[in-house]
Amino acid sequence: MKHLFKPHVVKGLWALLFLLLAVKMVWFLVAVLWLPATGVQHSEDKGAKALYYRVKLGPNEAPAPTAIKKPLQQAGSINDIKLLAIYNASDVTVVTVEHKRKTTVLAKGEAINGFVLEGAGNNYATFSKGSKTYQINLIISTKGKGSIKSAAPSAAAPVSSAKEPEGEVVDAGDHKIVDRSLVDHYAKNMNDLEKNIGIREIKKGKDLTGFSISFIRKGSLFEKLGVRRGDVIKAINGQQINSYNAALDVYKNLSDMDNLTLVIQRGKEEMELEYEVN
Repeated sequence: MKHLFKPHVVKGLWALLFLLLAVKMVWFLVAVLWLPATGVQHSEDKGAKALYYRVKLGPNEAPAPTAIKKPLQQAGSINDIKLLAIYNASDVTVVTVEHKRKTTVLAKGEAINGFVLEGAGNNYATFSKGSKTYQINLIISTKGKGSIKSAAPSAAAPVSSAKEPEGEVVDAGDHKIVDRSLVDHYAKNMNDLEKNIGIREIKKGKDLTGFSISFIRKGSLFEKLGVRRGDVIKAINGQQINSYNAALDVYKNLSDMDNLTLVIQRGKEEMELEYEVN
């Protein structure tokens, strides 16, 4: 019979088989003695949080609402205020400003939109808010919307909100006699003036054409003067009142007037009211 393998080849195969078995036995001993039973050795941090979040993806589950941050509301800006007119003296500071299309007359110390009037120069006014100071320049227009008025120094008392002034208005028939103390008081106390009478603009388009009386406090000096709500002021002592410049010019010289003629439009009728100041 013919052998399929030569004797020296068979011996070599047996030697290789015994070598493989020996290596396997060595690896088994190493695994039993040194390697952990769970495979790769690791340590667990019992206090650590999982690096994942549970998310419900069911068809009826809506995603959790996302918080929407509301935009911060900005405080009023000094740029919202327009300076239309100035009356500035050593004892009185009065300005006319526009805010949100509404015109307001301010005396020193009064506030608008959170800004307090501190003073004024020839063509600007200064305001304060908190610890900051702001300057607004006068709007100058050839149509009389803006005005620059600076009065000469006087020895009169500073602006203050005083008690009701003493004095009478006497009806003399064709004219009324006004106590000078009343005129002097309202010429120096803008706060009291605004409490007793209201003046609003009259405009044609964007142009200022005059002023009308919006309200009068019952029993006040101005009610005794004979003017009424809705009267349109046309002129004072021959000067047309159709601009802030003209109105503040009259206010500036109020204390120096001995006689005053007021032309008003009441409905369709134009009339004159005469006053004597003494």
